[in-house]
Amino acid sequence: MQDRNTSARIRFILRTGSTVFGLSALALLFLPATFNAMLGLVTSPELEWAMRMIGITLVALAGNMFSVSSRGSDSSVMFSARVMLVSAFGLGVLTLLLPVPLNWFAVSYAAVGFAFSAAYAWALFSGKGAVEGNS
Repeated sequence: MQDRNTSARIRFILRTGSTVFGLSALALLFLPATFNAMLGLVTSPELEWAMRMIGITLVALAGNMFSVSSRGSDSSVMFSARVMLVSAFGLGVLTLLLPVPLNWFAVSYAAVGFAFSAAYAWALFSGKGAVEGNS
């Protein structure tokens, strides 16, 4: 069994991430043209539709992250943390690979992804559970 502090740290990160993804979801659902412009993308009806599709998917992700953080077993919390470590890092990388010149918003959005990835890595690999190999 992993360290209870590890699970508590991850639950907090999942709840925080749920809020961040939830806010992104709302922006993508209701203001996709603004979000596109902030990323430096030329908006179009097709791109706005795609952003809304991503937004509704983020609603599901945010809800599942909150559910796992508040109701999940310790093993499901650990599994979610591993998935989110990779996913948040991927979000950062993909944001930096935007097919337009990077601007302050894109770099900031990428930094948020990298920060969450680092937070999951810290929570997973620090503490008693990681040292004893029980994480």
